[in-house]
Amino acid sequence: MVDEAKMKFITETVMQKRILVVTNDSTVFLNPNRIDTAFNMFGGRATEVKKLVARLDTAVDGNGKKLCDVSFGVITTQYGFVPGNYQIVSYNNVMSDRAGYEDCENRKQFVEQVSYLCKPFDKVVLCVPKDMFSMFLEADLIDDGKLIAVTNPCFKEECEKRGWTYLERNGARVGNDNADRIEEYVRDLCSNNKVA
Repeated sequence: MVDEAKMKFITETVMQKRILVVTNDSTVFLNPNRIDTAFNMFGGRATEVKKLVARLDTAVDGNGKKLCDVSFGVITTQYGFVPGNYQIVSYNNVMSDRAGYEDCENRKQFVEQVSYLCKPFDKVVLCVPKDMFSMFLEADLIDDGKLIAVTNPCFKEECEKRGWTYLERNGARVGNDNADRIEEYVRDLCSNNKVA
């Protein structure tokens, strides 16, 4: 027989909102020539995004309960999309322009992978460069209302058409003000038990 405390824990876990945070790789490998998780492997510009993930993962509601379930993934040049807890090894070339993103897409289909993985999440925070973001727009595979897009101002109107939350990219990938706003959006989503 399942005790009442265990059932309460299971119910609360199931009812938590699920948030996915996605960014791309960085030229700064914190553990070169070693195997490590995608979360731990990248520094540099990815650090801001990792801080956002840690902030959301440790956030609690007014009752002291975990606010939401947070997942993290990295679009990598070598492996395509990988969840943050997957083990990877450093590599030599890191994509940095449209041609590199398209080459990776042709080899690894990260746009389709990330778009598909968005489906079970209540909200997805996407922090990627302008040319990579445009590939997601062109594919048009992410549901309306699903995304918090930290991106270039030229995409504001496209984001609004899809019901996505648009935030202008400030800082290396996210920026402190945007991190505050993202946490506010997530808190609002969780406290009102809204469906994304």
